[in-house]
Amino acid sequence: MRPAVNFPLSSSRQHGLTLIELIVAIAVLAIIATVGIPNFQQFTARNEVAAEVLRLTTALNLARNVAITRRTTITVCPSTDQLTCNNSDWSLPLVIIEGRADGGTVDGDVLRIMQESRVPQVTYRKDNRPIRYGQLGRPAGHNGTFSICGHYKTGVEVIVSNFGRIRSVPNTPENC
Repeated sequence: MRPAVNFPLSSSRQHGLTLIELIVAIAVLAIIATVGIPNFQQFTARNEVAAEVLRLTTALNLARNVAITRRTTITVCPSTDQLTCNNSDWSLPLVIIEGRADGGTVDGDVLRIMQESRVPQVTYRKDNRPIRYGQLGRPAGHNGTFSICGHYKTGVEVIVSNFGRIRSVPNTPENC
């Protein structure tokens, strides 16, 4: 009797995907992309708004703490050149000043400059005054609400109380 001989499989067999497998893989990828891209855009828009809330609260809390510590007036206002305050556009870089910014000109020493905003619109009250913290950390008569409007109808309101405390409300402002 002769022993059984095992022949190797044919080397001409192809390795790869069939046309049907490729079409199914592309269809699954297209479904994932159509669901994932809008969610990712909403995610990045919410993160931009959260970063803006952090920028504002950091600037305001720093100004309040410095005013209490140094027992002096500290002013926060938006500025493009650190020489004048542009109180109508709060998306500009924020300047923290020791002293007052009367008439739109910076009269004191610039303590810190916070980077500009990445959200489309940041507004604060209609009277366009800077925020001034007194020796006790109160923004006497300068309380108000920041309206932060992000992309894709995301937004937050940041509220500064008469005592200088800051809180945020996660509802989208009406003027967005």
